[in-house]
Amino acid sequence: MIELRTQIVSLYALLSVNACALAFTHLGLTPPWLTLACPAVFVALCAARALHWWRLKPETLTEAQARRRLRLTTVLAIALSVGFVAWSIALGAHGGPYEQGHAAIFIAITVIGCIFCLTHLPVAAFGVTLVVTGAFLIHCLTSGNGVFVAIGLNTTFVTVVMVRILANNYRAFIELTQSQFEAQRLAEENARQALTDSLTGLPNRRAFFQQLEALASADGRAPFALAIFDLDRFKPINDSYGHNAGDHVLRETGQRLAAFAGAEVAVARLGGDEFGALIRRPADGAEVTAFSTRICEALRAPIWLGETPVVTGCSAGLALYPDAGRRAAELFDRADYALYHSKLNQRGRTTLFSQEHESAIRTERAIEAALHGPYLVHEIEVHYQPILDAGTNRVVMVEGLARWTHFTLGRIAPDRFVAAAERCGAIHRLTTLLLRKALADAARLPPEIGLSFNLSSHDLTSSETVVAILGIVRESGFDPRRLTLELTETALMRDFERAREAITLLQALGIRIALDDFGSGYSSLSYVHRLPLDKVKIDRSFMADLSSRQGERIVATILELCRNLDLSCIVEGVETADQLAILRRLGCRYVQGYLIGRPMRMTSLLERLGETGTGPDGGRAQRLSA
Repeated sequence: MIELRTQIVSLYALLSVNACALAFTHLGLTPPWLTLACPAVFVALCAARALHWWRLKPETLTEAQARRRLRLTTVLAIALSVGFVAWSIALGAHGGPYEQGHAAIFIAITVIGCIFCLTHLPVAAFGVTLVVTGAFLIHCLTSGNGVFVAIGLNTTFVTVVMVRILANNYRAFIELTQSQFEAQRLAEENARQALTDSLTGLPNRRAFFQQLEALASADGRAPFALAIFDLDRFKPINDSYGHNAGDHVLRETGQRLAAFAGAEVAVARLGGDEFGALIRRPADGAEVTAFSTRICEALRAPIWLGETPVVTGCSAGLALYPDAGRRAAELFDRADYALYHSKLNQRGRTTLFSQEHESAIRTERAIEAALHGPYLVHEIEVHYQPILDAGTNRVVMVEGLARWTHFTLGRIAPDRFVAAAERCGAIHRLTTLLLRKALADAARLPPEIGLSFNLSSHDLTSSETVVAILGIVRESGFDPRRLTLELTETALMRDFERAREAITLLQALGIRIALDDFGSGYSSLSYVHRLPLDKVKIDRSFMADLSSRQGERIVATILELCRNLDLSCIVEGVETADQLAILRRLGCRYVQGYLIGRPMRMTSLLERLGETGTGPDGGRAQRLSA
């Protein structure tokens, strides 16, 4: 109807001008009602219909309304054609040959004009053509005038050809319209799929960020909240029950989250087991925190895998616009930081980003900048904690532990600057710098004492770092067989296959590999079975319950497992003589903890090793000299 609107207005204008011209050439030759009254009525009707179509807004009509208007237009077009052809034939009966020729031309032009202007309404075009051409041909054939017979036949032939062209053009127009509609439908479907998560049916990360950008850049700048939700125990469920079960958990989580969506709340799956929500116009931080907590509670409800219920748990991070930031990326980072804080300190709860977190972020940025600075090599050092052979009461190994005292930030905790180094890409520099220092210090140790050194979760998956470690060990001249590299479960989880390749490469040089914090993760036993490990270090958390019967049994089971697998076992976190006595009774050989010795500089450690004194249990300790 949009195309038809302009064409019909043109048609009515054409008919009005031609009618006036025909009436003018017949003035004085016919009765006034034919040259004045009839044209006036026709022009008035044409003007009314043209004005109606000019004002019409086709895009506002429903399909039923559009159909009714098209039917009415068809009927009126045929009715007007009957009136015009009858009027022109009546005029043709008067005047001379010129006037009669003008009447014939008027009819021919009317037919041609209708065909062209009604191209997009072929029913009306065919109807008008049939009425006008049929009446004109009959009139010409019955006139008895050979010239008019020829004109009638010629006009009919031209009309038939034009009607055929009209039909072909209309068919091509319909096919083009259908193809455009299909292309638009496919484009809309592709756009919808590009913004939809295929597993849960929720909007995906791209759609989420489009909405976030729109809210952050809106003219009104109305306040809103950004929430990020992360399932706490999804990975062990996925590992234990399989990916199909994991997909079921994610779909169910998506459905539960979708129940909170509405005019003021938009939800999305951001990837993995992470989901997001945008809450428009929250009253305050307390209200949106309560709302987020309700979502967490809904996501914590058991999900049934057949007849087995599983509970994932959920933590959330919140950021308020504009308090936490005015840019989309900034807001997301703040919410993600709040989520990280929840996972670290209050798992299963919602954390609202605050000024306190902002201060922490600024400190972390300062730490990241310092990690790339020129003074790191002078500020960072390695302290050493002794590992005791409980059977001989001798120190057999020391663990190198990084310590950093910044000239403005002060003392920075290792877990903090290691995490910062992993985030900002400085972990390779940090690892190689510390390893060089540790090997240089370890060269001063007696040959009976080995060195244990921790690797970051990013080190094993970096071929550059692994090659650098091998080069540093060779250059140091330190016996690789005296070096043990400690790996955490997190390091292995990043990329198990690459980690295994790196371990094989390191062991080929003679380096020993230990699994640190054994028992603290979900898959430690799996890694012991699948990797060529030399040692395991039992996590310090087991020492808290060692005095209980249950705690003692657990440690005894781990020690027996290590003996059966021919693995050396080191127990961390030994702080009391009672703990040491129990471990000795259980047959534990290697222990580490504050009872044995706190981390200290190499100079202090060498002084202690060089002294003659008593061991932790009152026995004589071996006298060692550097």
